[in-house]
Amino acid sequence: MVVALAVTAGLYVLPKGIVKPKEGKSEMSQQAARTANRDNGAAAPSTTSVEEAAPAGATAAQPHMTMAPAQRKEIDGLLAKYSAEQDPMAKLRVASDLATQYKAVEKFDSAGYYYEQLAVARPGEQTWKRAADSYFEAFSFAATEERQKMLAAKTRELYEKVLKNNPENLDAKTNLGMAYMASDNPVKGVTLLREVLVADPRNENALYNLGLLSIQSNQYDKAVERFRELTKVNPDNINGQFYLGVSLAKTNAKEEAKAAFRKAKSLSTDPALSASVDEQLAQLK
Repeated sequence: MVVALAVTAGLYVLPKGIVKPKEGKSEMSQQAARTANRDNGAAAPSTTSVEEAAPAGATAAQPHMTMAPAQRKEIDGLLAKYSAEQDPMAKLRVASDLATQYKAVEKFDSAGYYYEQLAVARPGEQTWKRAADSYFEAFSFAATEERQKMLAAKTRELYEKVLKNNPENLDAKTNLGMAYMASDNPVKGVTLLREVLVADPRNENALYNLGLLSIQSNQYDKAVERFRELTKVNPDNINGQFYLGVSLAKTNAKEEAKAAFRKAKSLSTDPALSASVDEQLAQLK
């Protein structure tokens, strides 16, 4: 319970990939804003033109991925077709095309909206999960706490439908757990993640997220435990090795931390990761 309550306020800035651990919450929030998608949350996407919906002067709270004119034109055409279409089956085909196009330009909640329309028409574990996964992507990159909470609520609603169809879907349960961390009941989020590990002690996603939550709450010994287990399950998990290094460094296990950082660097050709590792190694001298 202590872990859950401690991380709630800052969860929306948790890194989705590699983030330099010295960054403060404000810096991580800015990074999230730079990479967040810009669409319309849990509500129905606007049927105005995409050009109008993505103005050049977007703020940090509403960033967007620049679309090529051809992509904007195609989505505008599909939106007009979807609005005008009267035949239910034809409308669903357009919804599928819209979901695909929005996902391609990283407008994940708009994609989720149209995937949800397909799931309503053809309910089932996989159709609900496709919609839930899209909203979870949008939630993961939310640039503001208000938007994060809104998207988390929609994410929870849809993953609950997935689990109603199949209570053993551990990916859905893990993501539902993370979405609950942005709710008034974060304890349930931790409980769900732990339930995943009871069912599958080698579940990489659950180990990774519990490790991040431990870092966020400054429980570095627990983080070491989680990331050490993760890297036993999969020694080639780059993020696991990196955050194992971060956690070990915080517990003053410098030599082990260096080994973890070097392992992470050896697994990746990403220059940003390499620079982060070099910076961490320099601090451990």
